[in-house]
Amino acid sequence: MFIMFGLVILILIISVIATLFFAVKPDENYSTSTKRNTTNLTLLYVVIIFIAFISLGIYIWLRL
Repeated sequence: MFIMFGLVILILIISVIATLFFAVKPDENYSTSTKRNTTNLTLLYVVIIFIAFISLGIYIWLRL
């Protein structure tokens, strides 16, 4: 089970780094909406992490 936690954290870190890497990549047509897109992605990550913690809590609660 600790391996699964490690994999989830590793995937999360890689996803955040990849998102930030691609978000700062300059593009003339894209630069006007970069801030909005980065904000949307950040909110998406927050919601997904929140749902993941709730799901994990329910899973642990049902296993006990």
